[in-house]
Amino acid sequence: MTRQTITKIGLIALQSNKQHLLLILLLFGSISCLFSQEGKVIVIPVKSIADSVKISATTDFSAIAIRDSIQTDSIPADSIRKKETLLLDKIKYKAKDYVKLSQKDQKIYLYNEAEILYQDTELKAGIITMDYIKNEVYAGRIKDSLGNYTQTPYFKQADNVVIPDSIRFNFDSQKALIWNSRTEQQAGLGSLGSDAMKVYAEITKKENDSVYFLSKGKLTTSKDTVNPDYYILINKAKFVPKKKVIAGFSNMYIADIPTPIALPFAYFPMSTGRTGGLIFPTFGSVDDRGYFIQNGGYYLPISDYADLELTGDLYTNGSYGLNSRSVYVKRYKYRGGFNLQYQNIINSQKGFDDYSRSTSYNIQWNHSQDQKSNPNSTFSASVNLGSSQYYQNSLRLQDIANTQNNTLSSSISYSKTFPEYPSVNMSLTASHSQLTSTAVTDDNIDMTLPTFQASMERIYPFVKRDGIKKGAIENINFQYDVNAQNRLTTNDEDFLTGKMFDNARIGLKHNIPISTNFKVAKYLSVSMGGTYEDVWSLQTYNQTYDNDASAIVRDTIQGFDRFNSYNLSTSIGTTVYGTFTRGEDKKIQAIRHVMRPSISYGYTPAFDQYYDDLYDSDGAPRTDSNGDITRYTRFNGTLYGVPSLSKSNAVSFSLANTLEAKVKSKDSTDLEPKKIDILKNLNFSTSYNFNADSLKLSPISVSGGTAILNSKMSINFAGTLDPYAIDNNGTRINTFNKANGGSLFRLTTARANMSYSLSSKDFQKDNKDKEKEGENKYDYAAASGGRTDDLFGDADFSSNRRPGEDEDEEERETKYYSNTIPWDLRLAYTVGYTNPNRQNSINSHSLMFSGNIELTPKWKVGASSGYDLVNKGFSITQLRFQRELGSFNLRFNWTPFGTYERWDFFIGISSSILQDIKWDKQSRRSN
Repeated sequence: MTRQTITKIGLIALQSNKQHLLLILLLFGSISCLFSQEGKVIVIPVKSIADSVKISATTDFSAIAIRDSIQTDSIPADSIRKKETLLLDKIKYKAKDYVKLSQKDQKIYLYNEAEILYQDTELKAGIITMDYIKNEVYAGRIKDSLGNYTQTPYFKQADNVVIPDSIRFNFDSQKALIWNSRTEQQAGLGSLGSDAMKVYAEITKKENDSVYFLSKGKLTTSKDTVNPDYYILINKAKFVPKKKVIAGFSNMYIADIPTPIALPFAYFPMSTGRTGGLIFPTFGSVDDRGYFIQNGGYYLPISDYADLELTGDLYTNGSYGLNSRSVYVKRYKYRGGFNLQYQNIINSQKGFDDYSRSTSYNIQWNHSQDQKSNPNSTFSASVNLGSSQYYQNSLRLQDIANTQNNTLSSSISYSKTFPEYPSVNMSLTASHSQLTSTAVTDDNIDMTLPTFQASMERIYPFVKRDGIKKGAIENINFQYDVNAQNRLTTNDEDFLTGKMFDNARIGLKHNIPISTNFKVAKYLSVSMGGTYEDVWSLQTYNQTYDNDASAIVRDTIQGFDRFNSYNLSTSIGTTVYGTFTRGEDKKIQAIRHVMRPSISYGYTPAFDQYYDDLYDSDGAPRTDSNGDITRYTRFNGTLYGVPSLSKSNAVSFSLANTLEAKVKSKDSTDLEPKKIDILKNLNFSTSYNFNADSLKLSPISVSGGTAILNSKMSINFAGTLDPYAIDNNGTRINTFNKANGGSLFRLTTARANMSYSLSSKDFQKDNKDKEKEGENKYDYAAASGGRTDDLFGDADFSSNRRPGEDEDEEERETKYYSNTIPWDLRLAYTVGYTNPNRQNSINSHSLMFSGNIELTPKWKVGASSGYDLVNKGFSITQLRFQRELGSFNLRFNWTPFGTYERWDFFIGISSSILQDIKWDKQSRRSN
C-alpha cells in the first residue's frame, strides 16, 4: 500500500482590489503542493468568490484605502481588564518527607517540616498545599504517632509573625484567611520597659500588609499562651500590627470567668516607643479629706528627646493637687528631669474651729551634661526646693520616706575654661539650703544668687625652659583667685518674693597665694608661703549701744568699702613607715603602720586700723570688765569675715595614721597575700597660739574610721578632747584639767556611726553583679534629697515593679529556692555624746534597720524601722508585702503606727500596657 502524506492548507477569504496578484499567489501555492505530493497531483477545488467592489473607470478608491484590512468582531470587547496572576519573585519550597507535584490538580503538596519562602514572606507548617495556578497556599498541622497535632504553622511577613492552626494565603492579593491565630506585639515604653501583648483570634482575615480583621479575639499579656490567666474578649476588631486594636464590645475574663469589667468599645495602642494617652487615676478615701482621685492625668511625648506627664489629685473636701514631670535625654549631649508639685490643702470644713487652708509646692530639677559634648564648658543642676512642710502634708505613698529629710538643697552651676596659658577657670553657681523642721516664719532658707568664682592656674616665674623645678627658688609659684557672692537669708513666707532681697549681702574677695616647697635632709618636706587678701563689700554696719534697750543697735551703711589682710605660714612633714613581719607561713603575715606627722606655723598681724570704739547712746565709750574700751569693726556681718584685731602667732600639730595587715589568702592559687585595712584613718590635730593671753592650747580633735567584715561594715567616729578645766559656771579657765584634779583631757563631744549591709549574694561563690543597661530611670527619692536605700521606707514601692525584676526573666522563671533564699539586710547605728559643761549626756542615740526576703521568685516581703533611744520612740515603720500572681502584681504596704499611720493595697496587671486595670485602696487616719 502506497503511504501518502497529506498536507492540509486552511484558506482564509481574502479581499483585494488587485485580482491578478491573488491569482499569481494561488498559482505558486498550487505548484508547490503538487511537488510536495511525491509525484501525485491533487486537485484542490477552490470556489471563486466575486469581489464585492465593482471596478469601473469612475470608481473612487479613497473609501477603501482607509478601511482596515482585517474585519473586526461586531461584539465590542469587555471594558474591564482581567487581572493577570503575576509572581514578582521565585517561590522556594521544601519539605522533609516529600514534595508532590500533581498536574491533574495543578497543585504542589509538601509534607512534614514544609517551608515556603517568597520575598519577605515565610511560611512553615506540617503540611502545605500550593495551587500554582491561583498562586495560593494552604498550611496546617499534622498529627504525630500519638494523635496529637504538631508543627503549627508559622507565618511571617516582614516583621509581623502569626502562629495559627491553619492559614490560606494568596501570593498575588497578599490576602489571607487565618484560623486560631496567635501573634505577639511589643508595645509600650515607660518606666517598666517594653511589654508583649498577645493577640488571639478564632478567625482572622488579612486584608493587606497593615490591616487585619478579627473575630472572637482575645488580648492578654499573660506568658501562658495556651491557658492565659486573664484575657480581654473582643467579638470583632480591627487590628493594625505595631499600632492599634480597635474593638467593639470588650469584656475582661479571669480564669475563663467573665468579670463586670466591660466596655461597649475599646482602643488598645500597640505602638512601640512613647505615645500620648490618658493616665488612669487611683481612687480612695482619707479621713480628714474625704474621697479622692489621685494621679490621674495625661502623658504627652513632646519630641524624641523629651516627654511630659501631667497628673492631678482631687479630694471631696475641696483639696486638690497638681503634678507635672518631664524627663529629657539627648545621647552624648545631656540628660535631666523636671518635677513640679503643688497642693492646695483644706482641713476640716468652713465654720469649724479647726478649719484651715494652706498651699505647698515642691520643685525638682536635675540636669547633667556629657563631658565629651563640650570639654571646656559644663552646665549642671540639682534643684530641690519648695515649701518646708510639703512632704509632711503630702498624702502620696512615695513621699513618706522623704518626711525624715530635714534639709532641702539646690545647686545650679556653669563653668567655663579658657585653656590658653595661663589657663583660667570660671564658674557661676546659684545655691539654696532650706531647713524643713522649723516654723515658716523663721529664717530657714539660705541662698546665693549667684556665686562667681574665677581662678588662674599656678605660675612658676623662675622655672627654666626645660620645665624641671629644683630647689626652693624654682618652686616659687603664685596664682590668683576671685570670689563674689550675693547671699541672702529668708523664710517660707517671703521666699520667691521681693522681700527676700531685703537683707541681701554682696561682697567680693581677691586672693593671691604665694608658696614654694623643697626637701630637707631627703625625708622632710617643707612648704613655705603667704596669702594676700583684699575684701570688697557693698554695705557695712555701724554699731552703737542703746542704754534703754541694753542692746547693740546696728545701722546699715550702703556703699563700697574694703579691707585687706595677709598672713604667712610654713609647714614641715614626713612619712614614717613601720612594719612588723611574722612570716609567710602565718595567717597574718605582716602589719604595717604608716604615720604622717606635720607641724605648721602661721603668723597673722593685727589690723586694728579697721576697728572703731563702741559708744553708747549718751556718747560715752563702752568698756569691758577689765576697763578696756570695747572695739568693733564695721565689717562685722559682711560675707567674708573681719580682719584680725589681735596678732596671731600659732603652731599647729597634726598626725595621720593608717594601719593595715597582709593576710594569707584562703585560695591556694593566690600567690599574693590579701591586704586588709585595720584602720583606714586615725587623725589628731591641735594648735598652740603664742600670742593668746590665756587658753593658748586648742582642744585636740580626733577622727577615724575603718571597715570590717569584708568592708560590709563601716565604722566612723570623732571626738574633741579639751586639756583645760571649767569652773562652776561651765566656763573654760586657764588651768589644765589634770592640775585641777581631773584627767589629762576632758571628752567634750563625741559621735560615732556604724552601717552594715549584708545579702545572700555575699555567701555565693560567684558574687559578681550583672550590669544592666536600660532606660534612664527617674529616681524620685534621690531627686527629693532623701535616702536612696529603704531605711526610712521604700519610696519606689508604689511603682509597678515585680519581685526579682532586676534579674533576667528566663533566669527568674527557672530558679528554684532551697536553702539559698535571696535576702538583704541593712543596719545603721548612731550615737552622740556631749559634755562641755559637765552634762555627761547622750544627745542622740538611734538604731535603724531595713531588710527584704524573697521567699519565692514571685513572693517578697520587706520591713524597715528604727528606734530613738533618747526620745523613746520609733521612726517610720513600714511593712511591705509583694506577690506576683501570674500576669497580676499584688502589693500591701503598712505603716502600723506613728504620725504617718496608713495602709495601701494594690492589685493590678503588671504589664505597662494595661497597668490602668487595677484596684488601689489607700487609707490614712487623721494626724
